[in-house]
Amino acid sequence: MESRFQRIFLAASLASVLVFINAPTFAADEKEKKDDGELGKIITPDLERRHIKEADLDSEDFELGVYYGVLNIEDFGSNAVVGASLSYHITEDFFAQANYGTSETKKTSYELLSGGVDLLTNDQRKLNYYNISLGYNVLPGQVYIWDKWHFNTAVYLVAGAGNTHFAEKNYFTYNLGAGFKFYATDWFLVDLSMRGYSFSHELFGNSKKTGNLESRLGIAIFF
Repeated sequence: MESRFQRIFLAASLASVLVFINAPTFAADEKEKKDDGELGKIITPDLERRHIKEADLDSEDFELGVYYGVLNIEDFGSNAVVGASLSYHITEDFFAQANYGTSETKKTSYELLSGGVDLLTNDQRKLNYYNISLGYNVLPGQVYIWDKWHFNTAVYLVAGAGNTHFAEKNYFTYNLGAGFKFYATDWFLVDLSMRGYSFSHELFGNSKKTGNLESRLGIAIFF
């Protein structure tokens, strides 16, 4: 009988010890779960992500444009000029360009002062030119307007050669210039440039080399 009570007492004591040992573990588990929940709220907040859409740039290599400007022809004053251009973009930096322009010159100072002397007829005063040039984008960049608007730009140099038809004669012509391109969209641009044309003529008896400056504003599309 006494041994039975001893076994019951030992079993009760052992159970009490096990409960005491396991109690802190359960409390620690609850505390860790609580800490994980609070830490998760701090590290992973519920943020609303912004969706940004970037415009795709067209990959077309051809550029077709028209322009209007002022062509200053030496000895014949400043005259309106209109023309068209076709460019092929070889790389991001280099492009080839063909130009065709037409203008009509004014009377020279000698004709105006002499009264009734006309060196050229009305048909001979018409000037047409065409040339092929190689261009290089030296300063590609961007222009920012407000916080949400920005546009691509490029400063470029161009040089080439061609022909000038003036006073019913053809003159081999060199051209050199620079310009600024403003890309309003991925397919439309505005082009502001200046070109210098150099050719020699014998309209006044002796051969004379002339320098003729053109300022023009144009628009172009990619296709």
